[in-house]
This record gives sequence, C-alpha cells and structure tokens, in this order.
Amino acid sequence: MARLPYLEANQVAPEYRDMLKRNTNLHKLLVNSPDMARAFNGVGGYIRFKSKLDPRLRELAILQVGWLEKSEYEFTHHVKIGKEFGVTDKDIAGLISDSAGEPSKLEPLVKAVLKGAREMTRELAMSEATFAEIKQHLSDEQMVDLVLTIGFYCAVVRVLATMKIDNEPYYKEVLQQYPIPGVN
Repeated sequence: MARLPYLEANQVAPEYRDMLKRNTNLHKLLVNSPDMARAFNGVGGYIRFKSKLDPRLRELAILQVGWLEKSEYEFTHHVKIGKEFGVTDKDIAGLISDSAGEPSKLEPLVKAVLKGAREMTRELAMSEATFAEIKQHLSDEQMVDLVLTIGFYCAVVRVLATMKIDNEPYYKEVLQQYPIPGVN
C-alpha cells in the first residue's frame, strides 16, 4: 500500500491535471508535489520522446534496471512500453539470460548496454571497458543520453520502492510471462 495518497484530477489544481493523463499510480502519487512531478515528467518525457538514443536500446537499459532491482512496477510497465519501441519477447528472454550470466542471442551492442546498466545499478559507475565498448557504436550525445537514462531509472525504482507504489492490475499479467525472482 502506498505511503501517500493517489490523487485524482479533481483533487489537483487545474494547471497540474495534465500530469494525470497517463493515469498511473506513479503519476497520481507524485502529483502530491506538483512542481516536482512536473520536473520528473520533463526528464522522463525527454528520455522517452526526444532522446537521440535508439529507443530499443533505451528500453532494454531501463528493463535491465527494473529486473536487477526487482521492481515489479518498473519492469512490467517498461515491458509494455518497450514493445511499442521494438523490444521483442526474445530480447526480454535474452536480457534475463544475460543478467544471470547465461548465454543469450542478443547482439554485442545490446549485451554491452545491458552490462553497462548492470554496472551502474550495482557498482555505481560503468567500467572503462564497458563504456569504451559502447562508445564504439554511439555518439557522445547518445552516450550522455544512455548514462542519464540508466541513472534516472535507478532513481525511479528507488522512488517506487520507498513510496510503495502499487502496480496497476493490468500490468501484473506481465509477471505471468516474466516472473521476477523474489517478487510475489
């Protein structure tokens, strides 16, 4: 159960109601601080709609963070979002295998991006070797976008966990296909 209330549009000043268009529990809770919610939405919106990073790579990096941190909310939401941007069931199965140190059929750049996301999530920073490997394929702008995306979603999973934001029932069906170890 969430630690703060989920607000509905009629509980929010009219100038902030646009932030509830997505109608997710995350947005309904964050709007308890409407200006912070707007800033949060600005970064998230940039990542999703304006970043120069390939959207499939972006979504796989986000999924890696959600999977590692056992964030049911983040992982399930981005399975759905990722599929809108070219992530396949084979990609997700490969991510799960790769995370466990098992062989996968993912292409080398994807494996490197996932490794970089794991390093940033678990070890604070991407290693020199992983950064250099990814940098062979991405521009400086794309590297900044990748690192900030991973960092942002490392923060998002911590917000979700600390605020105990409930996952919407619609997304729980994703767990049947991709159960996260240690998550009920």
